[in-house]
Amino acid sequence: MPAQILDGKIISAQLEAELKLRVDAMVAQGNIPGLTVILVGDDPASQTYVANKEKACARLGVRSTTLRMPADTTQEALEAEIIKANADPAVHGILVQLPLPRHLDSDRALSLILPEKDVDGFHDINAGRLSRGLDCVVACTPKGALHMLKTAGIDISGKEAVVVGRSNIVGKPMALLLLQENATVTVCHSRTKDLAEHTRRADILVAAIGKPRFITADMVKEGAVVVDVGINRVDGKLCGDVDFEPVAEKASWITPVPGGVGKMTIAMLMSNTVDAAEKAFAK
Repeated sequence: MPAQILDGKIISAQLEAELKLRVDAMVAQGNIPGLTVILVGDDPASQTYVANKEKACARLGVRSTTLRMPADTTQEALEAEIIKANADPAVHGILVQLPLPRHLDSDRALSLILPEKDVDGFHDINAGRLSRGLDCVVACTPKGALHMLKTAGIDISGKEAVVVGRSNIVGKPMALLLLQENATVTVCHSRTKDLAEHTRRADILVAAIGKPRFITADMVKEGAVVVDVGINRVDGKLCGDVDFEPVAEKASWITPVPGGVGKMTIAMLMSNTVDAAEKAFAK
């Protein structure tokens, strides 16, 4: 029987409806959540992503500021804007859109963002706290993927989970989140020997490697839950890291691309921003 769809459009809309109520409650008390996005250069994908963030802010009533800086921006100029946003009490979330132009040091820039305003969850303090299972800001994409699993009522505890990909943005935090939910977690990567031997054991399989249709049906266990984090463009069309149609015939649940985890990333960015604002206003 074909897999049930983990629909990011529906789940993100439900989450946004809940967030809107929380924002409305803050606004009623004269408190407006604020998100500042710093965009350097004119990368088309980044432009699109930032535009979608601005639309999400508008839907929820979050004050959105986008600082558009030229591609030849210096490290000093970028850092000055981050420091300025850190000091602004009207800004509760700061996001530096990645990737930055090659001449800029993204790690150094991200390290300057105050951890409580780091709504992307990339700061070393937030990453470190996540590794210890402490309260922190969690990276948006893995947080969104976990939210999808929980919303569907998928049991994670005790299950074999395999994450393909070890990036700091998705793979590593995804593995940590699954571990916190008491899954038995394996992380696979480019040096993994006999990848399919690992993926075929997975009750929950997360693909986050950026290779179109890389995970094929013969690599998937019958009845597995498959979470496709990849966003690739092939012949002008978007596809994921999973060969969707054949895999959907074997899986019990699967996320589509587009319309899956990608929808959750911005919803979780909004969630992190609302959380940060509520904490700031409570002080």
